[in-house]
Amino acid sequence: MRMGMIGLGRMGANMVRRLCKGGHEIVLFNRTAATSEALAKETGAIATTTLPDFIGRLQSPRIVWLMIPAAATDETIDRLVPLLSPGDILVDGGNSFYHDDIRRARALAEKKIHYVDVGTSGGVWGLERGYCQMIGGETEIVQHMDPIFRTLAPGRAAAPPTPERAGRTKKSTAEDGYLHCGPAGAGHFVKMVHNGIEYGLMAAYAEGFNILKNAGIGKASHTVDAETAPLRHPEHFVYDMPLDDIAELWRRGSVVASWLLDLSASELARDPSLAAFKGRVSDSGEGRWTVAAAIEEGVPAPVLATALFARFTSQGHADFGDKILSAMRHAFGGHLEKTP
Repeated sequence: MRMGMIGLGRMGANMVRRLCKGGHEIVLFNRTAATSEALAKETGAIATTTLPDFIGRLQSPRIVWLMIPAAATDETIDRLVPLLSPGDILVDGGNSFYHDDIRRARALAEKKIHYVDVGTSGGVWGLERGYCQMIGGETEIVQHMDPIFRTLAPGRAAAPPTPERAGRTKKSTAEDGYLHCGPAGAGHFVKMVHNGIEYGLMAAYAEGFNILKNAGIGKASHTVDAETAPLRHPEHFVYDMPLDDIAELWRRGSVVASWLLDLSASELARDPSLAAFKGRVSDSGEGRWTVAAAIEEGVPAPVLATALFARFTSQGHADFGDKILSAMRHAFGGHLEKTP
């Protein structure tokens, strides 16, 4: 199939590479023309420098896939709509809020333009491993785009089949690594929760490894004063844990084995101290939206909420609150802050 790709960042460019290897014809547009030209030279895709030229290189019904930051999506769609025709398809493969998908689909439907939201997971490894795709939109349009989704997906070899699914009469593309989850917004809703879960999993690994790292605290000297909680049994904390080896160990036969653990093991193998990282963990929105959805639904999600708040803390947003705590301790008890 011929398709246009707007946005050639870490994921967009590798998706183009995978699609071109799969025999699709891809037309490129990027804010930086040199990026399009370099990728076109590498893959055989078609580079363009203007949106009119980009749209003109596509065949009706045109498929335009956006792989851009959520904050830039509406502006880009506004620029595209005057160039599109009834029957054309706009795909948002970024991490948009699903409310925005519902709004966009309704607005574009009035112009007879179809809208598909695709929550895409795979990161920088997607070129090699494939992309897990969570899809929202009209059934007929999603089916029309099936060759694209199938090429991008990891395929059935990515994981062993679930024995309990054997013999099911209902066929599902989930086993191939992509799934039509429902109407507009459904794809990004599933991706939103996916990323909320990711926050929780990452936080659990981070907290666990931090406990292991500090398991030798009993061997350190400890100040005896009114500001320091005593370590009652220093002899219980005398371990120098080989974090890189423990991560490698857990990859084999452990119930906490996962791809996230594989990646952690790789980083710890490079440097067990992780000196290249400062520990500021960004959040791009999905964790917030997941917690908000849980509140709206009235369902508990304490692990996901705590993981989200931990990211806020890492960004320095707890600093003033900590100052308030310190000020109160000083005011009621004369406690002075201890320097590290």
